[in-house]
Amino acid sequence: MSAAAARRRKQLALKAAKKAAEGEEHDPITDQINNLLQSSLVDEATAYEALQLAQSQVRKSVNVGKYEDATTKYAYDIAFTLLSKHSKASVASQLLTLLVQVLNETHTTCTADWITNIEKLHLAYLAAVDTLNNNDGEKIYSPEQKRLLRLHAKFLKGVLIWSDVLGTTRYGAIQIHNILGDHLWSLSNLVEDDDENEEEEDDGTSGLMGSASTQDFSLIGLRCSSIMHLSLAEEPSKIISYLSQLPEPTAEEIASNRTCAPTLRDELLTRSVLAMVSSENLRDAHTLLNLYMEKCETREMTSLKKSYLSKTDGKAPSHVLFNSMLISVCCKDKKTGPLYSWLIKSFGNELVKMYKPELLKAYTTKIGKVYFNIMPPPGMLATLESMMGMMGGAGAGAMNPAMMQAMMGGAGGMGGMN
Repeated sequence: MSAAAARRRKQLALKAAKKAAEGEEHDPITDQINNLLQSSLVDEATAYEALQLAQSQVRKSVNVGKYEDATTKYAYDIAFTLLSKHSKASVASQLLTLLVQVLNETHTTCTADWITNIEKLHLAYLAAVDTLNNNDGEKIYSPEQKRLLRLHAKFLKGVLIWSDVLGTTRYGAIQIHNILGDHLWSLSNLVEDDDENEEEEDDGTSGLMGSASTQDFSLIGLRCSSIMHLSLAEEPSKIISYLSQLPEPTAEEIASNRTCAPTLRDELLTRSVLAMVSSENLRDAHTLLNLYMEKCETREMTSLKKSYLSKTDGKAPSHVLFNSMLISVCCKDKKTGPLYSWLIKSFGNELVKMYKPELLKAYTTKIGKVYFNIMPPPGMLATLESMMGMMGGAGAGAMNPAMMQAMMGGAGGMGGMN
């Protein structure tokens, strides 16, 4: 071996030893990705090339057991660069889908740092979508922008499932519920007549989103899902801020024996209270109801109580009074189970007219089991578990008139409950 060759070999050995000591390996594909994205102006073709290289690096890292490289160095970092620096929401959305898959595959724990990362991705994604607006600052979203926002909702649902399975909070991280609830409400404000029946395939979120088969992007579907997530995020004040924007019920919507659904404002209130009570969060259910009575409800509680028991006034049972009695009876002991059964039965005609009543049945069944030890029929148990990811219980019992009168007297006067 010549002296020059020996020196070259020694130089290469020293260089390799230095990189090894620093824990780095020279990776030409990573260098290529960085070169593609370092420019201040990156077109769609260049971004897509970087995406394909990043996807291959993610899979390669997973295969060799370098999970942090897969999730953070390639999936998260490159997706964030595509969004924050180059506003490539469409390209980045594909990498975000892969990120959720890999987080689950590698059993990555949902930590506070990862929740912060998701929040950063969310804000960067919304900003990237906004750059596609060509309406001189007007908030008029194009079909492509709406598609990207719906795609982002699916990403957030996937993150929520991951945070439920590999996190420390039952039903998923509260922060993700909060983000998703706000995002779905914003989406509902973009719904047009031709979007009303649009649906997407079930992506495994049925237990958390409250759907047995599909998730739709209709106005009612988006707003019900939004309120469900905000309920699990323990955000009664935010829920009221949204409900207060909705119109009061019309005469037709509060009439008895009607065929139409209740007014959306009342329906969302009831769905939220049922979700909170079934998750054993009576505190926020009580706060929500008090805020609703203060900021939304204009009818007198005295007249609502009288109407609830009347069969001749031509009005349907009040949602406010139903929820007030529900919270009141759940604060009592298990002996009030028959009273709870009567309450659900008396309000049954309202519940079946609401969006996806099978989910409401699951909630009321769960409340019956948790608070009153009312077990469901054996054949119903598996269905309820698949719908809610938890067991539920309900039943019918005889009404004790004295107990019912006592509950009616307490309804609406719950300000002293802790």
